Amino acid sequence: MKLPKAIIFDMDGTLVDNIPFHRDAWLEFLQKHGIHLNAHQFHAQNHGTIDEMMHRFFPQMKDPQQRYELGQEKERTYREMYRPHIREVKGLTPFLQTIQSNGIKAHLATMGDSPNIAFTLENLHISPFFESCTGGHEVQKGKPDPEIFLLSMQKGSLKPEECLVIEDSKGGILAAKRASIPVIGISTSESKTTLLALGCDWVVEDFVELEVLMFG
Repeated sequence: MKLPKAIIFDMDGTLVDNIPFHRDAWLEFLQKHGIHLNAHQFHAQNHGTIDEMMHRFFPQMKDPQQRYELGQEKERTYREMYRPHIREVKGLTPFLQTIQSNGIKAHLATMGDSPNIAFTLENLHISPFFESCTGGHEVQKGKPDPEIFLLSMQKGSLKPEECLVIEDSKGGILAAKRASIPVIGISTSESKTTLLALGCDWVVEDFVELEVLMFG
């Protein structure tokens, strides 16, 4: 594999294996507001920015501030639920150290907002590794739209062929492909077979395997 100039990391399901906690927080939050879904029903609607999600679940709510406050309520529920369990996907910190020592920049592009980004990076003690962080609050359209990856590249003055994206989900993989960036799938949320079928150029189980793939 040709080494990139920069790696753009997704956060949820990539840096941390937290997707079940997000799902459970959503289901608890929605139930509190009178919306009763099972995990399968929720999964079918789980894509986009937090504001897009609030539009989807509360179409009658026209006030952006009310939608924002509801979104923050959901994210607080998630952080309280996940805080005792937070840990990095195996090999993440050593991998970040390795790419840094090889002059490869790390950027973050996530549908998470500022509080969730801070929660994750600070609890894992990895904030200093990231050249830039781009969150869902900075874009109009969430993944699978490529907007967040285009903005991340813009911040780093990067071209698609200079980058790799690391993603775990269908929406993120499609967004990376639409931004013309090669994508590595990490199999926290989907099987390796599924990730390859979605268009990943390579697939790994964790960052230990990725370090071997990239650096031998």
